[in-house]
Amino acid sequence: MKEQTPIVKELQTNIIEFEHMFEGCADVKRRSFALGKNADVECYIAFIEVTVSNMMLSESILGNMISRMCELSQGEIYRYIEENGLGISDIKEITTIEDAGMMMMTGDAVVFIDGCSKAFKIAGKGYPNMGVQSVKSEQVTRGSNESFTESVKANTALIRKRVRSSQLKVKEIQAGRRSQTTNALVYMDSIVRPEVLKAVEERLAAIDIDGVLDSGTLEQLMERSWRSPFPQFQTTERPDKAAMAVLEGRIVLITDNSPVSIILPVNYNSFFQTTDDYYNRWEIVSFERLIRYAASLLAMFLPAMYLAVTNFHTQLLPTKLVLAFAAAREGVPFSAVIEILIMELAFELLREAGVRIPGNLGSTIGIVGGLIIGQAAVEANLVSPIVVIVVALTALASFAIPNEEFGAAYRILKFVFIIVAAFLGYYGILMAGILLLVHLAGLKSFGIPYLTPFVGSELNDYEELKDSLIRQPLFRLKRRPLFARRDQRVRMKDKEES
Repeated sequence: MKEQTPIVKELQTNIIEFEHMFEGCADVKRRSFALGKNADVECYIAFIEVTVSNMMLSESILGNMISRMCELSQGEIYRYIEENGLGISDIKEITTIEDAGMMMMTGDAVVFIDGCSKAFKIAGKGYPNMGVQSVKSEQVTRGSNESFTESVKANTALIRKRVRSSQLKVKEIQAGRRSQTTNALVYMDSIVRPEVLKAVEERLAAIDIDGVLDSGTLEQLMERSWRSPFPQFQTTERPDKAAMAVLEGRIVLITDNSPVSIILPVNYNSFFQTTDDYYNRWEIVSFERLIRYAASLLAMFLPAMYLAVTNFHTQLLPTKLVLAFAAAREGVPFSAVIEILIMELAFELLREAGVRIPGNLGSTIGIVGGLIIGQAAVEANLVSPIVVIVVALTALASFAIPNEEFGAAYRILKFVFIIVAAFLGYYGILMAGILLLVHLAGLKSFGIPYLTPFVGSELNDYEELKDSLIRQPLFRLKRRPLFARRDQRVRMKDKEES
C-alpha cells in the first residue's frame, strides 16, 4: 500500500504536494486567501467546481467561518479551529494529503491553514444528481412512489426516513482502485446476523478492480454461483422495499451513482414478493401471488409443453383439439420447433428494441410491432396462429414476474426446455425440471438456502410458509424470516404480551 503523505505546518509544502496530486485537473478549483486582523494567516481552499460553487457566499458554512476568523488574531484563530467555534457538525480533521484529496472528491471543500498540521473538510452541496423521483421499473398499486437517486447519501437518508431507529447502522466502504466509489451497507444492528454481515464485508474487501460505476458490478463480483442463471441478490429502486428488508434482518448495499440498491441475503420466495403485498388485504395478495408463481411456470414451460404435446404426446389432447392444431399448421413450411424459435426470438428482439428506443416510443413499438409481426407471419403461412398465441402468453407470463433479473432467468431457461422438448418430449422436460430443482436446492445466498421456505421451513418453526404462496393476514405474521438472528425473530406481539 502506498505510503501516506502527512500534512505539515508549512502551508507551502502542503500546497505543493496537493497540487502535484491534482496536476492537470481543470475542474479542481484552488484559492489562496489570508485571515486574521492583520491578514497574517495564509489559507488555501480546494474544491471540485460544481460541488462547492456557493461555498464562498456569506450565508454558507465556510463563509460564516471565514468571516469570523477575519476578526481574530493569529493565536485566536488556531484556538477557534481546535474548539470548532461554530459548532459545525460536518467538519472533519484530516491528517494526510491523500485523505484530503479523497474528501474533496466526495464533493466537499478542503481547507489548509498555515501553522496547522491538519486540514479541514467542510461539507459542500455535493455532486449534481437527479433528485428523488417516482419509481419506473417497480410499479405498485399502493405505497410510496419515491425512488432511490444516484446519491449514496440521499439513498441512506431515504431509508433512515422510514426506519428512525438508532439501531439502523450505515457503514461506508470504498470500492474501486481508481474510482474510489463509496458504498454503504445499511442494516439493523440488533437484528442482522453477524456472520452474514462479516461475509458481506469480506467479499466487498476482496474486490480489486479499477472502477465500480454501478451496483451491478458489485453484484457480479460478489456472487459465488456465477454460472447459475438465478440471481443470488435482489435489486430494488424502492426505499420502502429496502426499509422492509432491513427490518427483516437483511442488508441493503447502496452504491454511489447508482439508483439500484442490492438486498442480501435472498431466497426464491423473495423475488415474488412486492411492497404493496403488505399494504393490501391478504385475500387479493394471495391471489396475485398464485398468479405470479403460475406465470413463472408458464414463462418457462409453456412453449416446451406445446412442442411435446404436438410432436410426441398427442394422445394427451382431445381429438378435436389435435385436429385444430393440425389444420392451423397446414401450409406452414417449418417444423413446430423452428416455428417456436422464430417467434420467440422475434419477441425477444422486440423486447430489446423497446428498451433501447428512447422515450415512450419504446413501449409502443414493442406492442404494435408484436401485433404486426405476428399477424403478418400468420398471413404469410410462416407460423401457425396457435404458436403466436403460445409465444404471446409466454411473454405476458414473463412480465408478471415482479423482479426483472429473476424473470430473465426464466427467459433463458425457456430456450433450454424448448430444445429438450424438441428431442425428448415430456420425458425431456421432466428430466430437465429435476436437474433444475437439484440446482436450486444447492444454491445458497450467504448461507441461506435458496429454496426456503419450501425447504428448511422447520428452522423457523414453519412460520415463513405463512408468507409464501399464500400470504396470511398480517396479525399472523409475527415472526421475521430466517434472515434475522434467532433471538430477534419475533417482530409482532399481542397486546397482552407487549
